[in-house]
Amino acid sequence: MKRIVNEMKLRLPARSQNESVCRSAISAFCSELDPTVEELGDIRLAVSEAVTNAIVHAYRELPMGEVGYVYISARLYDTREVSVEISDNGCGIENVDEAMKPAFTTGSSDRCGMGFLVMENFTDQLTVRSKVGRGTTVLMRKFLKP
Repeated sequence: MKRIVNEMKLRLPARSQNESVCRSAISAFCSELDPTVEELGDIRLAVSEAVTNAIVHAYRELPMGEVGYVYISARLYDTREVSVEISDNGCGIENVDEAMKPAFTTGSSDRCGMGFLVMENFTDQLTVRSKVGRGTTVLMRKFLKP
């Protein structure tokens, strides 16, 4: 049975400048497991996409000047597994299956709609749960080489 080695939680305002803060925090946190440069890059990219999705989409309906929050929790396991959960309390996703299709976006026409595809390709397991009006949670797992 796998055992948690370490865990962290972080709450940041859903502002674009905090995307890099999240990426850096996860990098530093994961370093305890001594991942390869490639593994660390994969985790950083997936986290960046998940946080960017929350910032761009979750709170788009808030009145001007109001800001929502992005919540991150991460765990390291003795099996060399990293799990990262990114969540928000935003508008939610009406149809998760449709939203996970390449090129689907609810954003402006300059958005490419590849966020979930990127997350899926750079992690070993991706789970997305969402409720309209309640928010979205993205759980990503990466299994590091021994």
